Amino acid sequence: MNIKKIVYRILGCLGVGLGALGAVLPLLPAFPFLLLAAFCFGKSSDRLHTWFIGTRLYKDNLESYVQGKGMTRKTKIRIMVTVTILMSIGFILMHQVPVGCIVLACVWVFHLIYFLFGVKTLQSEKTGELAD
Repeated sequence: MNIKKIVYRILGCLGVGLGALGAVLPLLPAFPFLLLAAFCFGKSSDRLHTWFIGTRLYKDNLESYVQGKGMTRKTKIRIMVTVTILMSIGFILMHQVPVGCIVLACVWVFHLIYFLFGVKTLQSEKTGELAD
């Protein structure tokens, strides 16, 4: 077996584990870790990729986004709040590094712009309310 595929499998498993934790812990974002898992499993093994896209974790958090449909308002808010909190911690810790603060602020602003305007907001499944 190719070493590259082994590394992808390890990273994919790590992504699933962290993504599962992120689905239940409010400060750990599930979304980027699950995207990492989907990418790594897609590169390493058809069987693992097929298994992963069949899991409820994938279907609840990534499926609509990967299909290009968008995300629910609740998911977008959860991601934006989590990233804002984590970047705020980094911003506070880097208060003596102006360039680092500027970079973090730019990344944060682009993140908000992307999720507000670049990702379509889906109709909420539970309430049936219309999306933006």
